[in-house]
Amino acid sequence: MPVDVIYKTTATSTGGRDGAARSDDGSVDVKLVVPKEMGGPGGVGANPEKLFAAGYSACFLGAMKAVSSKVGVKVPADATVTAEVGFGPRSEGGYGITANLTATLPGVDREAGEKLMAAAHEVCPYSNATRGNVDVGLTLA
Repeated sequence: MPVDVIYKTTATSTGGRDGAARSDDGSVDVKLVVPKEMGGPGGVGANPEKLFAAGYSACFLGAMKAVSSKVGVKVPADATVTAEVGFGPRSEGGYGITANLTATLPGVDREAGEKLMAAAHEVCPYSNATRGNVDVGLTLA
């Protein structure tokens, strides 16, 4: 599906999963470390899964705000979205990821919150990028 691009950014990684990544403007500049669970040394540093979780959670909360007036559910100022991203081998070979998004919407009833999350899942760019490729769970806390 074609995209009418209105914004672009770039980041460059060196050293793979045990290196560094930096955005072109320097606003993102992270040390990358392979977690112990994946055979690495662990320790202080990010990894692609942490970066994906941060991006997906922020984008999904933004998507909920974008659709809130359309579905008639106000997003509380103290709303949060937590993305849990998993990594592991696929039965078909290679590796894959999973994602579970948990939204906390204080003061919003369950039915309205689930309606809001479902609508956001239809427009969120991360949700659209992963649809059909990544198992994504949606949970209202």
